Amino acid sequence: MVPTDEKQARVAGAPAAAEAPATGCYVYGILAASATDPAVEKLTPVGGDKETRVGYVRHGDVAAAVSPLPGGRPLGRPEDLRAHADVLNTLAATGAPVLPFRFGTVLKDTQAVSDDVLAKGHDSFVHALERLDGRAQFTLRATYDEEALLREIFADRPDITELRESVAQMPEDAAYYQRVRLGELIYESVAARREKDTELIKERLGPLADAMVVSEAPTDDGVTDVAFLVNDDRRADFERTADRLAGDWQNRIRMRLLGPLAPYDFVAEAMEETEGEA
Repeated sequence: MVPTDEKQARVAGAPAAAEAPATGCYVYGILAASATDPAVEKLTPVGGDKETRVGYVRHGDVAAAVSPLPGGRPLGRPEDLRAHADVLNTLAATGAPVLPFRFGTVLKDTQAVSDDVLAKGHDSFVHALERLDGRAQFTLRATYDEEALLREIFADRPDITELRESVAQMPEDAAYYQRVRLGELIYESVAARREKDTELIKERLGPLADAMVVSEAPTDDGVTDVAFLVNDDRRADFERTADRLAGDWQNRIRMRLLGPLAPYDFVAEAMEETEGEA
């Protein structure tokens, strides 16, 4: 599973995405010209046209991963999102840094990619790639086992258990306000546990990463989503620590560690740092 487009960073200077693009050149992201990998040529490109292939446009020390885009329909189908992420994460898996563009970035042709993106942003792209060299994103997604969570809450909060039992014995109409109060107490208890568990994730894994971005969980049973920027030298320690944490939380919290990924959550900061040095 990979982050969806709302989690993907957009490189500064990229043109606005077209809602219903005409035939053009789809841009996935930027990488060093020396790091282009032919493996992406075997992937299905955005647009799903089996007659086209992912390739590269080069300018100086940088290159853009691109593919021809047939016109005729808007982008945004699940398979388009997957194709976009597959290209970027295939490049990230090689160990070379890549600067992802936001899903849906389309230019007129390869010449426009070279002139309007690579040439104009060349030095900033080079500096950002240097900052991200030797590092990759890992995204931790943690979700509660709902039954285990409720058992934990009822065991720790006798007042909630008592109210729950009282509500169960009352007629439905008469128990309205008690049910509302019960829901509020459970919600507050879950929120407190979510905050505590998120802090533990940050304490255990944060010191092993160069940076992290914490996001709210996208589902009601979620604990949190945390993106970590991990140096290659610390990757083994990071993964072992994540495995130990998953073991400590077995039967309580399910953890998924996704990566190595393109640095979706960190490329904007890398670009801002290069602009600040200009």
